[in-house]
Amino acid sequence: MISIIKETDEYIFVNKASGVLTIPDRHDAALPSVLMFLKNKFEKVFIVHRIDRDTSGCLVFAKTEAAHRHASILFEKRKVKKQYVGLVHGTPHELEASLQNKIMEHPTIKGKMIVNAKLGKEAITDYLVEEVFGNFSYVRYTIHTGRMHQIRIHSANMGCPIVCDPIYGKIDPIYVSNINKKYALAKYEEVERPILTRLALHAAYISFITESGETITAEAPLYKDMSATLQQLRKWKK
Repeated sequence: MISIIKETDEYIFVNKASGVLTIPDRHDAALPSVLMFLKNKFEKVFIVHRIDRDTSGCLVFAKTEAAHRHASILFEKRKVKKQYVGLVHGTPHELEASLQNKIMEHPTIKGKMIVNAKLGKEAITDYLVEEVFGNFSYVRYTIHTGRMHQIRIHSANMGCPIVCDPIYGKIDPIYVSNINKKYALAKYEEVERPILTRLALHAAYISFITESGETITAEAPLYKDMSATLQQLRKWKK
């Protein structure tokens, strides 16, 4: 659920699974979180940024106050390179573009964002379609702002919501039979099991310059559910 992918004297890079919180829930401290996992392993840990609970992938934490201050300033000044990958429904009209729809919190639905050109805050997402699989596409996103649900709402707004997105798309899981129309259950199977049941969005890459001038980079490998889905899509691609 949580694995350390890189550690230096100043920073810890973690690959978290979908469904795991970045920090503890105020109302239910028993829920697993990355921060509590790290606090059980390190003397001091400082949170630098967060990603959505439903999103998997790379998070960076600082081990010293100085490193925390430096990284926090870089995030605030948009000097951190962050890339995500996602599986979306359909294929964007343009295979590469920059999405700059302003977004804001939904006025009545808590935890949901909406596009609003007048009242919304600046949100910039560049995307590149890396692979097309008929009904699905594999997309790489580079974000220049860190708004809540930014990639999810930008993708949905262009007509290609992230797969298994319960807020901005369809919650329907992905089955092999969705990909391979000739799929048949094995003799010992009574019902087909889905291969992907969660938001298909992954924080894949993060890079920034440390206070000493060194460029530090971390890449988080895909979790098995997303990699298995991509494997099936590539196998049965027409």
